[in-house]
Amino acid sequence: MPDHASPPILDLGLDLPGELRAKWDDAVSRARDEHWAERLFDRDTGLWSSDPRVQETIAERLGWLDAPAHFTTQIPALEGFAAGAREAGFTTAVVMGMGGSSLAPDVLVRTFGIANGAVAVRILDSTDPDNVGRVLDELDPLATLFIVASKSGTTTEPLAFQAEAWARIEAAMEAKRADETPAELMAAITDPGKSLSAIPHHDELREVFLNPPDIGGRYSALTYVGLVPGALIGLDLDDLLANATAMLGRCRDPEPARNPGVSLGLAIGSLAREGRDKLTFIADPEIESFGAWAEQLLAESTGKRGVGIVPVDLEPLGSVDNYGDDRAFVRLTLAGSEGLAGADKLVNALNAAGHPVIRIELRDRVDIAGEFIRWEVATAIAGAVLGIDPFDQPNVEEAKERTRQLLAAHAAVDKPDPDIPGGWGAASDVEVPEPDVVPILASEDGLVLIPDAALRLTIGDGTLVGELRRHLARRKPNAYLALQAFIAPTPARDAALARIRILLRDHTGRATTAGYGPRFLHSTGQLHKGGAPIGWFLQLTSDHPNDRPIPGWPHTFGQLIDAQAAGDFGSIESHDLPIARVHLGEDPDAALATLEHALGQALASPHSEA
Repeated sequence: MPDHASPPILDLGLDLPGELRAKWDDAVSRARDEHWAERLFDRDTGLWSSDPRVQETIAERLGWLDAPAHFTTQIPALEGFAAGAREAGFTTAVVMGMGGSSLAPDVLVRTFGIANGAVAVRILDSTDPDNVGRVLDELDPLATLFIVASKSGTTTEPLAFQAEAWARIEAAMEAKRADETPAELMAAITDPGKSLSAIPHHDELREVFLNPPDIGGRYSALTYVGLVPGALIGLDLDDLLANATAMLGRCRDPEPARNPGVSLGLAIGSLAREGRDKLTFIADPEIESFGAWAEQLLAESTGKRGVGIVPVDLEPLGSVDNYGDDRAFVRLTLAGSEGLAGADKLVNALNAAGHPVIRIELRDRVDIAGEFIRWEVATAIAGAVLGIDPFDQPNVEEAKERTRQLLAAHAAVDKPDPDIPGGWGAASDVEVPEPDVVPILASEDGLVLIPDAALRLTIGDGTLVGELRRHLARRKPNAYLALQAFIAPTPARDAALARIRILLRDHTGRATTAGYGPRFLHSTGQLHKGGAPIGWFLQLTSDHPNDRPIPGWPHTFGQLIDAQAAGDFGSIESHDLPIARVHLGEDPDAALATLEHALGQALASPHSEA
């Protein structure tokens, strides 16, 4: 077993061709002359801004630099909590969070699995009613520990999940005439003060874990956000945090070219400035879940003020000719893995063709802790390269506010009209629209295509293929093509979205992304609205034949996710970015197959070329 208290051997290879290597060298010289590594650890907020107000807010978001040391002292308590959960008869825990609060636990569960005799951990981060049912219905509520994870304490989705869990526990207790209260089967991970107070029943819960408030959600992997689920699944937290501490020590190196986090940040930042802003992750299967966590960190941290790094995660492999000159590649490998078939051959060919490649090798899975640190440091440094504050999220609130207004409108009129595909229409107007003003461009084979204002102002042929072709023609030459799926995630739908991504990429040469809503609203949603205005968006929604009420709330889970989709649609439309909705109806799986066929026809036409 390797000694993870010693500095981890995490190799960083930078294969940067020609002028891109020169740009990185220039960035290294600047970082060396201006002492970027030292200033990062000295909490010198002038590294990112000269505005005193911005500096003040940044100073309140640098606690992640202390996380490994701080939480090492909490390991005995965490291990005691996990042991107590097992002794109390909990067989499963459900982490109810969004963004960084759900993605970090998901990485740990997928990377390490569940140790023998440990508590199995599930992640609940989709408000689609079918997904809520898939995660919760087979569980015994009285043997399940429900964990509310929300930095602010006010995040809509975790609170809706908590209401659902509370009702399930109450019903199970009534049936068994148990004398416990639901709060004894719940815990919370949040910040102290107002955040904690905002969580219902906070003073009754089995356990409350209070993170330092100076750690942002996307930088919280090595806080209670990741460590509570990690303890429950039986991870060796000493090993994990020793690995992170060792990487943090290496990231203090004042020589940028030798510093694993600073050198990576200089690379991805300088590449983005040179137009190589589509950072494409190609990872071995055992560690591929890391890409989704890195995606939310990079997108939300750098996608603002009209710039940003576009993380491309889980895009199926193609051929060299399928990739444009706006790409950079990250090859993540795990020693001893059988690897991803064809990945190394492709990456080598891409590098030979002039594409920049960043190579990172993990010696074993526990080195994922070091990668959390490396990428947090790199993201902070990339923010300095790009001239932005990597710790704020100025556009995230837009879609949330529109969602709140739509839900308020729903409450006022009792319910949205069932004849409107997706329930809420697609316009940015927060009023619940009448069915006869919903702008449907095409309706075929159960699919309904709803345009944004710009698309409906022009005239098409009214067919699904023709209108998709018109929407495709609106992409910019350096666009990324984003699929936004406000439907319940399943392996079959993962595969369908992957096939659609292949179609889009191979016919257009553009990078593709895909995310399930509302999860991506808490990560890539910031990039979509605040980053470079180059996104092209296709939103997917569905009916909810198995809708379920949110206990104690004036609407259902289906109405919530529909309002979130409509709110995001309006927000993207307000930024003059091309977006269209395809409503998939009652059978999303069959409809996705139909959509794939229609997109294939639309892309095969020369009129779809930008």
